[in-house]
Amino acid sequence: MSLGAFVKNIQNIMRGDSGVNGDAQRIEQLTWLLFLKIYAKKEEEWSFDEDYRSVLPEECKWENWAVDNKDGKALTGDSLLEFVNEKLFKQLKNLKLPEDAPMKHKILRDAFLSTNQYMKDGVLLRQLINEINEIDFDDMKELHAFGDIYETILRSLQSAGNAGEFYTPRAVTDFIVEMVNPKLGEHVADFACGTGGFLTSTLNHLSKDMDNVEDREQFNNAVYGIEKKPLPHLLCVTNMLLHDIDNPQIYNANSLERKVRDYKENDKFEVILMNPPYGGTENEIIKENFPADMRSSETADLFIALIMYRLKQNGRAAVIIPDGFLFGLDNAKTAIKKKLFDEFNVHTIIRLPSSVFAPYTSITTNIIFFDNTGATENTWFYRVDMPEGYKHFSKTKPMKLEHFTDCMNWWKNRQEIKDSETDTYKAKAYTYEEIEQRGFDIDLCGYPTIEEEILSPEETIMRYKEERTALNKKIDEQLQEIEKLLGVKIC
Repeated sequence: MSLGAFVKNIQNIMRGDSGVNGDAQRIEQLTWLLFLKIYAKKEEEWSFDEDYRSVLPEECKWENWAVDNKDGKALTGDSLLEFVNEKLFKQLKNLKLPEDAPMKHKILRDAFLSTNQYMKDGVLLRQLINEINEIDFDDMKELHAFGDIYETILRSLQSAGNAGEFYTPRAVTDFIVEMVNPKLGEHVADFACGTGGFLTSTLNHLSKDMDNVEDREQFNNAVYGIEKKPLPHLLCVTNMLLHDIDNPQIYNANSLERKVRDYKENDKFEVILMNPPYGGTENEIIKENFPADMRSSETADLFIALIMYRLKQNGRAAVIIPDGFLFGLDNAKTAIKKKLFDEFNVHTIIRLPSSVFAPYTSITTNIIFFDNTGATENTWFYRVDMPEGYKHFSKTKPMKLEHFTDCMNWWKNRQEIKDSETDTYKAKAYTYEEIEQRGFDIDLCGYPTIEEEILSPEETIMRYKEERTALNKKIDEQLQEIEKLLGVKIC
């Protein structure tokens, strides 16, 4: 199977259908079909267990409606559309399952609760299904090639996303997983998992250590994810099945909908890895799930707060956050950062170039690494500079894991690094006292020159508000100092 030919064929087929408009709908249409194809393959494997019982109605099994035996009996045209719209989707959305049903059964129903069938041409739908049937999952080369196809689908989803929804480049997730180094037996969570980038990097990392049946069981229960939006959720579940996770603990829900003080010990995790959505806002009901001083209007801030309530003692976390979190000094941001540094060990902050997520956004991001071992004593900052020969990362020249090589070497042998050309620090440790004196403005070891940025109107407004709030606080502090010196109070 040619990867390029497959992708081109499915794109051409769906572009010919009047019911499918835009990349987002094309991806959703393709994804539910791929999910059912993969699920059929997994059921073949599960059937070797004598106790396994399929919950799929016979007529809804892939081999009974989607496979074309070239005998002229395959469903097509209006008959195929009627079956898919009136029988397949309705039966999958209304599967009757007991409360203790395994996740491998629950995901079948949950995946279709908010999924749509857009195609209106039954002949084109048949052509699309036949293309998918060309994938031979019994052929390891084909399976490997399909992994590449799936990565292509996930990258395509980036351009179909809305503002504030950026899917994390594989190089970044692989770097973070390498630094946090989760182990078999630990449970790794992502409360805004998207298509499962952090979870798949974790599984790839853990798979190197599997030697026996016990390891395989720990591997199957290693990752946990929550995703609010239906399409990324379905993509993530499919991703987990492709990585041989038979009972994916991936839930379609809003992680912020529960009061954080209600979390018990069994709701906590040894490792939490996240790139939470930022730039978004939550309604007042959601904010009420957090302590009054931490009720930020910024979604990413609330996720930082959530992690603090769901990280086990001695647990480790790494979170991608925008620059606004570092320098923001509004009351909620400051309270969240103070709690983070007072109660957790914020040992490392990695500054990333602004074009890491290009071309989807130019918002500059950072990675905060911390653990639940006690209060912060000092925090190392390290700036990842653009590699030689690059002005910006882009769709055709994305960031690669090798671009973190210097950082990974520094991680093992931390030393202060000063850039002699710009007289700025590329790497430096700051004590808790120094950070506290700055009012928890942790915009340190930043980039010496302003990179050219093209921001969306929403991003421009968010950046302006954050910078204005930070500047106003600094002005107020300086006025207070002047009033003290003069011995007067100016109203």
